[in-house]
Amino acid sequence: MSIAEDGNTVKIHYKGTLDDGSVFDSSEGRDPLEFKVASGMVIKGFDDAVRGMKVDETKTTRIPPVDAYGEKNDEMVISVPKEMLPPDMDVKIGDKLQMTTQEGQPVPVTIVEMGDDELKVDANHELAGQALTFEITLVEIS
Repeated sequence: MSIAEDGNTVKIHYKGTLDDGSVFDSSEGRDPLEFKVASGMVIKGFDDAVRGMKVDETKTTRIPPVDAYGEKNDEMVISVPKEMLPPDMDVKIGDKLQMTTQEGQPVPVTIVEMGDDELKVDANHELAGQALTFEITLVEIS
């Protein structure tokens, strides 16, 4: 029986939960997630968990922030003048916007604070700083 190794293309079903038990992502009702092991297509901790699994095996693994989306970085919370928003845009705390880097790359941000003249937006990944628990079932190795 073969096991998942670096370079294999695998198909898995998964359910991801946070420490409070809430589900943040799942493949339920969808096709299995397909990726190449150790290719950087998924977070490091997910790659590590799948490596060595057999087809039809199910395992649960808890991935610390360092092997998931990293720790929260306070330098990624920035102030933005409100005048940079379209004048007709009505925003509130928790809204998600998209900014663009100087290189033209899109960056999703979340409004975390609002003042009279500026907003504070957080460009950290929404799961940064959180441990992620995945229940993973290996469906296929090719």
